[in-house]
Amino acid sequence: MQNFTLVLLISATALIACSQDQSTSQSATAIEVNQEVFDLQSFYSSSEALNQAVNEVYSGLSERERVAQMIVASLGKLGKPYPAVEPLIVSRSIGGIIFLSGDPAQFKSDIKSINELSTGWPLIMSMDAEPSLFNRRMPGTPEMQPTSELSTTSQINDAVGVINEILHDIGFHHNYAPVIDVSPDNEAIGNRTMGGDSASIVPLATAFVKATQNDQIVATIKHFPGHGRVQGDTHKKLVFIDGELTEVSIYKPLIEAGALSVMVGHIAIENNAKLATEGMPSTLSHAVFTGLLREEMKFEGLIITDAMNMGAVAAIPNSSLLAAKAGCDIILMPPDEVGSLESILNEMKTDPEFNHQIEESVKRIIRLKLCLGMEFQNI
Repeated sequence: MQNFTLVLLISATALIACSQDQSTSQSATAIEVNQEVFDLQSFYSSSEALNQAVNEVYSGLSERERVAQMIVASLGKLGKPYPAVEPLIVSRSIGGIIFLSGDPAQFKSDIKSINELSTGWPLIMSMDAEPSLFNRRMPGTPEMQPTSELSTTSQINDAVGVINEILHDIGFHHNYAPVIDVSPDNEAIGNRTMGGDSASIVPLATAFVKATQNDQIVATIKHFPGHGRVQGDTHKKLVFIDGELTEVSIYKPLIEAGALSVMVGHIAIENNAKLATEGMPSTLSHAVFTGLLREEMKFEGLIITDAMNMGAVAAIPNSSLLAAKAGCDIILMPPDEVGSLESILNEMKTDPEFNHQIEESVKRIIRLKLCLGMEFQNI
């Protein structure tokens, strides 16, 4: 485990109280505030040092910079070109980047360039590195068996070991995997599933999460509240859970195993008195995000939307704002990153309760970044 030192930058005016001889210059001054070792195992801890570090980073960010932590832009062959993403980095309008498909060497080069460009403004680099998608996302990588063919924890650990090694070498921090949808034959999920019943999926998914996070890469369990037994593909259109949520119970043991993030799918719920989404996807539902996942299931990690450019949600006006109001922490691939950022900022001006909710989301993201060993500077 690496020994990470948090470095914060504060203005000289904050230092005057410590020394009357300090200059009144407003230029930023680097000071070391913490020698504590943070890693992903620290995220759910009650560490006072970590809590203090989160609060200090949060206090040093402008309101715009805080909300920007929630926005993740896309890059790669299926995402936006580098020239479109670069201004978002320079203007501190995003908090992370998802790489969709491309050459591993190019990804590594891009991440190196981005890190140099964003010094002091750490970005979480992420991708869908599921075993079933791995070779398609990054051609030329070692051949990987589909997830559905990994039937033992030993096979899972071996596959995750290969994935982690490559992700680390390139510079990734966050893997949007594993898929824990309960289905052997769903149109959208296909061979990305770990099986057709909870009993077989839970031990395999637990092994995946632990092997990923023990190696300092964030795991994501998805697609909440369950995509395995619905008809249709959310990449193309809105799909529906009719009645009872038959897959949602699988999340509880994975949450208890320490999964750090959950991705919510663009799945509507109907004929359910408590959780019906009124024809809207779960990604925009306060009852699903906050009522079910946060309050009932006691999940304290990060909640992430599925890609906001997908057919099930892309045409809904103000979808990023609605997702934020529902309780999501990270808005993945909004078509208009700056527009999404501005819509949330505008809503915060008139809604104190929403303001507090955004503060909690941003602090979770900062906490995760500190546990990944990231440094905030020039704040």
